[in-house]
Amino acid sequence: MTWNLRQWARAIKRDIVALYGASRDPRVPWHAKAMALVVTGYALSPIDLIPDFIPVLGYLDDIILLPLGIYLVVKLIPPKLMAEHRAHADAGARLPSNRKAAVVVVTVWIVSLGATLWVLLPLFLP
Repeated sequence: MTWNLRQWARAIKRDIVALYGASRDPRVPWHAKAMALVVTGYALSPIDLIPDFIPVLGYLDDIILLPLGIYLVVKLIPPKLMAEHRAHADAGARLPSNRKAAVVVVTVWIVSLGATLWVLLPLFLP
């Protein structure tokens, strides 16, 4: 089977929707649910690890980190359950759009940045 870029992008989008569904399924192990939420949150987050405006590097996290995260989470979910969630995503399931969720994601990023600065600044300041 030959894959082009468009098919690859559709598969990534489908898997994000499938992982979101899996994160809410009681049959999925808790550690897989937690990782699925992290990967889904990262995929939907308006803030990237490396900002997209940085030439070349800005898109590397989207091209490498996201598929790697999806791959790792898919390996944690039993294959039959993952196939079920992929079929549900193919059938038209969508991610919910929720402003509250967006506020939570942005808040988590801001708190993480603040905590990182709080820990690292004393190391660089005299």
